[in-house]
Amino acid sequence: MAVGDRKYFSKQSVALLVGATLCSYFGSVPASHGQASTPEQNIQNKIPEGAKLLLSANELVYNRDADLVSAVGGVQINYGGYKMVAQKVEYNQKTGRMMAIGNVEMVSPDGNRIYADNLDVTDNFADGFLNSLRIETSDNTRIVAESGERVGGIKMILNKGVYTACLPCAEDPKRAPFWQVKAKRVIQNGETHTIRLERARFELLGYPIAFVPFIEVPDNTVKRKSGFLFPTMSLSQNLGFGLSIPYYYVISPSMDATVTTTGYTAQGFLVEGEFRQRFENGTHILRVAGIDQAKPGNFSSGTSDAEAERRGMVASKAEFRINPRWAFGWDVMVQSDNNFSKTYKLRGLSGTDRTNQIYLTGLGKRNYFDMRAFYFDVQDADRKNTAEKQQAIVYPALDYHYVAPQPLAGGELSADVNLTNISRTHDDFYTVDGFDRFRGLKGQTSRLTAELQWKRTYVTPTGLVITPLLAARGDAFALNMNDPTGYAGNYLDDNSATRSMLTAGLELRYPILMTTENSTHILEPIAQIYARPDEQLAGRLPNEDAQSFVFDATSLFDRDKFSGYDRIEGGTRANVGVQYTGTFDSGYKLHGIFGQSYQIAGQNSFATDDLVNVGADSGLETDRSDYVGLGGVETPYGVSVAASYRLDEKDFEFRRGDLTTAYQNDTFQTQVTYTHLSAQPAYGFAEDNDEIQTSSKVKFKDYWSIFGGIAWDLNNDVISRRTLGLSYEDECTIFTIAYTDSRDSEDESASDWTIGARLTFRTLGDIKIGSDTLSN
Repeated sequence: MAVGDRKYFSKQSVALLVGATLCSYFGSVPASHGQASTPEQNIQNKIPEGAKLLLSANELVYNRDADLVSAVGGVQINYGGYKMVAQKVEYNQKTGRMMAIGNVEMVSPDGNRIYADNLDVTDNFADGFLNSLRIETSDNTRIVAESGERVGGIKMILNKGVYTACLPCAEDPKRAPFWQVKAKRVIQNGETHTIRLERARFELLGYPIAFVPFIEVPDNTVKRKSGFLFPTMSLSQNLGFGLSIPYYYVISPSMDATVTTTGYTAQGFLVEGEFRQRFENGTHILRVAGIDQAKPGNFSSGTSDAEAERRGMVASKAEFRINPRWAFGWDVMVQSDNNFSKTYKLRGLSGTDRTNQIYLTGLGKRNYFDMRAFYFDVQDADRKNTAEKQQAIVYPALDYHYVAPQPLAGGELSADVNLTNISRTHDDFYTVDGFDRFRGLKGQTSRLTAELQWKRTYVTPTGLVITPLLAARGDAFALNMNDPTGYAGNYLDDNSATRSMLTAGLELRYPILMTTENSTHILEPIAQIYARPDEQLAGRLPNEDAQSFVFDATSLFDRDKFSGYDRIEGGTRANVGVQYTGTFDSGYKLHGIFGQSYQIAGQNSFATDDLVNVGADSGLETDRSDYVGLGGVETPYGVSVAASYRLDEKDFEFRRGDLTTAYQNDTFQTQVTYTHLSAQPAYGFAEDNDEIQTSSKVKFKDYWSIFGGIAWDLNNDVISRRTLGLSYEDECTIFTIAYTDSRDSEDESASDWTIGARLTFRTLGDIKIGSDTLSN
């Protein structure tokens, strides 16, 4: 070939050369749905307006005789975010083809890379050929092929391709990846944004395990695409083997849906549907499910599972932003019987206690507002639905908190308001060891509570922190509930009631900092005193929201230790304790709290009976409370110990607490927890409860781990829960299989044991058996 004149490219020739370099696998933008466009238009849309060209080569040659433009030696082109290197680039003006030769590599703006020995494309960017092709996307997906052909500007057809999301082995790059799919042809469609693997062979560790006519997956640019998702499987005692096949359908940019059909060998077909819609100011999800049970008799006789044939559920969940501060939403479910969602383990709906709610919330700089209505589903096998009928219906509960923007007398002024309105259709009453407990009365009650609080903190020159506090609270009740039959206390038989509480408090803290050459210690004695009158109407009113009560180190310094508004702590009380924190240069860390509470004057609210005996055996029912504390130590060797405890104020007998010991390093982690609860017959616990829970995980052979755990009821000498599993996890694959055996005499579920497994191939999907939330 004649060399001809050597000179710099003309502007037109350079543009053609650069445009041709951008015609690669990632270089074009497919036509948008519902809009016609040419590949040339797509390329122009891809390149930013005003983009500048940078071209570097050892030699630039223009052959007039052959109409051939060449860049030779170390060719580098940078244009509009695209970068390409090659040993040589030629553009033939007669044939309209561009050839990049020798170690071709191109990087697109989104980080995708294409490698080839040579690249041959037409100047209209529509067609071309590549040899020894390798493609690496920004999410580490890899496609290798012997050759490739670009057709019509929107398709890339690769011959004898291999697809995987696994990284090559660093020690032996020629070793087969953990998984890969070999296909006769790989078709990347830029219009549908899919990768289709035809006559595909799935290989695991280099061995073929499955052959399929084709596999079609979205490419790395796709967020949402209609099609079948990977099937899932389940195995349970009373449902049998289940195979779920989900289909995902994109309705519009703001709407989509998933329809799943599950076939159970024992119970027939379960159909589920989920419709999702996004609005400018929120989202809404609608779910439905239903089944006609083939063998209800598989379940224990007399249960709602055994007596129900046609079962179904409808659920709706939404949240809308009214403005940047206000939000409105709901989360509700209605089902044909009280155990359907739990038995069939419907995702997000299978909990024993299911809360349906509608809410309105607002959040400001110094205040917040929350209003909610509740209905509680209790999912159990009781065909009479007794437990659910005993639950309160809340309509509504309102909470408002406000902090004044300006200090008052140098302190902070805040206000809290609570309004609760509930009703119940059945009494919630039971007896334990001769003690009657009325957790709820049939009828309706309303309560309005308002409280003002002022407090200010002073720090003396010696470091003493002084915090005085004043509070005033008032409550108004509207009562329309049945009297508690047989209640030994003096229940208020009236349609309305009011009460008030004034509090004056003082807190003293004196943090002491001690340092040595290799450690720092903070010792902080704390003393509080709260002067109040006696609790008005103590034990004579319903107690709905202050039933759950635990006295421990975390509640020692609370002004009012009751958990809700229905009870008020009265009388004069002092809380005394000390907390400590220590850190050592060697990596050790220590912390602890220890203290006691004293009823100094007035009536002790925790020694006053109410409908649920909330203060009975709590540790606060005597003038001098039980001792409470917590502590822990962390070591630089992965060992940690944490404990909380409550000790009897007379003989230091262990009343309540737990002890947790844990160890963790790169290959092994374990945790053992011992929990003790002394009997509280008047509070509803007739016997001591002692339990040991342990879990461990051992990592072996690179990515493999084995895990397990048990829960041991020491009082009844029963293993109440066992779990054993195996897992594998690397950058492209996750595999987990676990066996769980749970014993609960009060719960008739679909099975006592379950087997769960999950196999995830990154970019392809999941294969699941049983629950998709396995503990490992």
